[in-house]
Amino acid sequence: MGKLNAKQLLSVSLTLFAIFFGAGNMIFPPAMGQLAGTNFIHALAGFLVTDAGIAILGMIGVVLVGNSMSDLGRLVSKKFAVVLSVGVYLLIGPLFALPRTGSVSFELALLPYVPQHNAWIFSLLFTAGFFLLTYYLSSNPNKVVDVVGKYMTPILLISIVMIFVGCIFTNPVNSEMIQYGTIGAPQQDYVSIPFFKGMIEGYNALDGPAGLAFAIIVINAIRSYGITDKKSIVKYTIFSGLGAAFFLAVVYFMLTYAGAITSTSFSNGGALLHALTSSLFGNVGGVILGIAVLLACLTTSIGLTTAFSDYFKELFPSVSYKKIAAAVCIFSFVISNVGLSQLITISLPVLMMIYPISVVLILLSFMKKYIGHRRMVYVGGMFMAFLASFVSALESAGVSFGITSLFHDYLPFYSLGLGWIIPAVIGAFIGFLPFWPMNKKNENI
Repeated sequence: MGKLNAKQLLSVSLTLFAIFFGAGNMIFPPAMGQLAGTNFIHALAGFLVTDAGIAILGMIGVVLVGNSMSDLGRLVSKKFAVVLSVGVYLLIGPLFALPRTGSVSFELALLPYVPQHNAWIFSLLFTAGFFLLTYYLSSNPNKVVDVVGKYMTPILLISIVMIFVGCIFTNPVNSEMIQYGTIGAPQQDYVSIPFFKGMIEGYNALDGPAGLAFAIIVINAIRSYGITDKKSIVKYTIFSGLGAAFFLAVVYFMLTYAGAITSTSFSNGGALLHALTSSLFGNVGGVILGIAVLLACLTTSIGLTTAFSDYFKELFPSVSYKKIAAAVCIFSFVISNVGLSQLITISLPVLMMIYPISVVLILLSFMKKYIGHRRMVYVGGMFMAFLASFVSALESAGVSFGITSLFHDYLPFYSLGLGWIIPAVIGAFIGFLPFWPMNKKNENI
């Protein structure tokens, strides 16, 4: 049966933290903190709910029903399991998370030191080298990721602690580059709904869907200590998830606070963080931060490329692993040159549609015992959530039509970005009705 001691549990928690802490986790909290101002604690709480919260719930949901994300998808059907897995791997792979590792690396490690009028040329060259190196190292990633993660994650965390301590103990600075020292007034939606606005920002970090894909890593890590009992695996997954969430919360607090005391406006959190670090510690501080983030992003890109290529190699056995990895890296190189700010703008509407579906499936998986073979409960809940979130996502992208005003007037929580909750509940209850063909045992779609 086995039992994890405190040291082993801490090791699993830190491993999980290192897996989740990537490019988005570094850049979104400072930008959010700057806009939230004096309401940054409320915004941070909302961010944690949709970032670490959904990620941990997703892992627990997977462990409760099986060993992998596909097992969660099979609550609906085998076909849906494939659709779910492909969708999540595309999100955390070439569509958003993987290109972002290149964009963040460039904007923190090189952009501040090159001529701005020719920045796009340097971006092309830098990201080309970044994804070439990713492709080369992903052919034998384990040793590289272990070495880089062992040394670079501590350097990255030390950099964040240094920024936080510097923000507390240095005098306020007013310069052409950056102004900081006093927490400003909240802006935009952070004035009236900081918690719920923080929840929307938490979508951006992409940890929610990633939790579904990374569950197997935690399960294997726990099993490596000789834990084989199902209940024990679930228990230690919960404990290690809470531990990782604690570490994430501490780091997010420091980064959000750093943004909250900064009054100079920047295009994104990466630019803000670099300017603040350079102001606190001079050019050396900016260089150290840039190198640490570069290597952390490189580690993440290797892991994402490997995970994506491994899954699609199983899905398409006739295509070689190297061809898939090459295609992923080339595609990510192209997307990464859209620019970090543009990438964030494009990705948010898509994430606003995907997240509610994931959350509904995860939450319903906890009620598997009561739902039984009624698979239409999952379909109904996810479908209705998608309809509401689809309208909300289009509105966030600047597309509005007649039904939008109706949603604002009559759909509870819509103005908070949570208009999908009531439709999801209604859809799930409708799914309990006995006449649905999908509710027959052993029925597949």
